[in-house]
Amino acid sequence: MKHNSSRHQNNKPTFVKIFKTMNIRNFVAASAVAVTLASCTARQELNYMKDIENVALENSVKNSRSTLQPGDQLIITVSAKDLDVVKPFNQNYSSTATVAQYTQASGNNQFQPVPASGPTYQVDTDGNIDFPQLGSVNTKGENVESFKRKLVDGISKYVKEPVVEVRLINFKIAIMGEVNKPGTYVIPDGTVTLPQALALAGDLTTFGVRNNILLVRTVDGKITQERIDFSSAKFFNSPSYYLKQNDLIYVQPNSVRERAARIDPNTGLYISVASVIASIALGVLALTRN
Repeated sequence: MKHNSSRHQNNKPTFVKIFKTMNIRNFVAASAVAVTLASCTARQELNYMKDIENVALENSVKNSRSTLQPGDQLIITVSAKDLDVVKPFNQNYSSTATVAQYTQASGNNQFQPVPASGPTYQVDTDGNIDFPQLGSVNTKGENVESFKRKLVDGISKYVKEPVVEVRLINFKIAIMGEVNKPGTYVIPDGTVTLPQALALAGDLTTFGVRNNILLVRTVDGKITQERIDFSSAKFFNSPSYYLKQNDLIYVQPNSVRERAARIDPNTGLYISVASVIASIALGVLALTRN
């Protein structure tokens, strides 16, 4: 009988012997420690503007004013005490004119046509608009406020105390990469900061790199790029805090996301098969112990 029992034990499957030699408790403990450390690191990387209390914020709202660029669309209206006098300056007006602006409804980004409030002018490739009575008016180097003063000076030659309103209606930015709602956003009032833009895009995902955000900017045909550390409040004093027309923001993925993108698409199947095999092995091990 002893000989048969010994022989039976020697015929146990090899994987059972392997499982018996494993210190499962130590393995589980080590895994738990690794997961805890990883989660702590992840939480630390998700922090925004950690040093804001130690940074003197000096940026001014005046830095938010973008110079007008070719392709910009402007709504310009002229009024005065005598409305008949200013009619020639509003001759392009169409009450049915519309312009596409960004709206947000039920969490979905949409472009919807909204009524325009006056005649629309587009800045041409040379930076000019063709304005009634004044002819070609150059916008190069001008922002909305300074261009409005320029028009007032020109119209004042024909009208006493004219009131001019200028609105930039196609100010847009693009946000790509690891954000929850990437896309192109039209800002109705033409003023937006980097934090506001990222909030429009639903914030960064947990896989977004917060200390190396890329900002690509085009001004007067020149393309520049800047890397921004969003984990520090120092960028508040940067020229990039206020975004400009056609700015592109790109949030790159972290190493976890990049590795996931390189994983074999059948990895899920492999893991499932491995889980089944492990379950069977553990079941056999439990039976043999009994």
